[in-house]
Amino acid sequence: MKKENFDFYDRTSLKSYNLDKTMQDQLNALGSLDVFTRKHCENVAALTCRICEYLHCKKSFTEYCTICAYLHDIGKIFIPPEVLQKPGKLTDEEYNIIKTHTTIGYEMCMKDPKLRPYAAGPYYHHEALNGTGYPRGLTKKDIPYEGQIIRVADEFDAIVSKRQYKSHIGVSDTLQILIDNSKSNEQIESSHVLKELITNVQLGKNNPAIVKILIKVVLDDTYYEISCIQDYVNYLEENLKRFNTIQKYYDKMNKATKEDKKNYFAEYMKIYFREDENFDNWMQIRKDYQDAYELRKQKIDTLYNEAKVIKKLKVY
Repeated sequence: MKKENFDFYDRTSLKSYNLDKTMQDQLNALGSLDVFTRKHCENVAALTCRICEYLHCKKSFTEYCTICAYLHDIGKIFIPPEVLQKPGKLTDEEYNIIKTHTTIGYEMCMKDPKLRPYAAGPYYHHEALNGTGYPRGLTKKDIPYEGQIIRVADEFDAIVSKRQYKSHIGVSDTLQILIDNSKSNEQIESSHVLKELITNVQLGKNNPAIVKILIKVVLDDTYYEISCIQDYVNYLEENLKRFNTIQKYYDKMNKATKEDKKNYFAEYMKIYFREDENFDNWMQIRKDYQDAYELRKQKIDTLYNEAKVIKKLKVY
């Protein structure tokens, strides 16, 4: 059975950008400490690249913003592993330690002439439009556009990805959180959200125009994932048809009373066998194909339902 390949962020032009070897070395060091953070940095960079392209940003800015995103969590190299990889909820003291990764990353970039142009990534990606972010508590007018873009990409991947300390949250639910985080206090107070829920939502942090673009990116990637899975389903269907033919000759072989007839049908079965398939294992292999087929069909249905929900999301 061929391997099914799909990466939510794979359809980006990230790989076409020539990222400096120094950055690669820095991220290799980061990856050796925490595989989750390494993957997160790659995901945020790729997603940032997509957002910039959907915003029709200039190629030079897209490249700059992508590299800033690639380096946004570089400061976590110096966060103690027992804090960075803690499986449970962080204490206030531990959270304050985590927050220092922004200034640490900024200082790392500023000390290296090759990384210095991209210091905005580490420094601004946790600033919020309403001033509730860190490290400086800046408001919209003081937060560079690249910081606003990276914040949205960072928040999306941080919530939707599986981490060692939390369970997976669905894509549409994650987008709704980002939408809620882009609303102002006035908007939420005029809605029908229960008051007890309001206290649990931080509001006005994200740029709504960027969140709106993110939804387009995610919806396109959802349909792309459906297409990739459908290609794999087609491959499975072809093989299941082949196994049906094998089953036909197998049944005839068992019904045959003469040895030469049995051998005749057995030879036909061999024609349809692929590499590593034989008389002893073909039934189990067929079952594996059937199980994979049913699982992928279910996944396609789930994704179509998710896409329907995403299409109904509104950013105000």
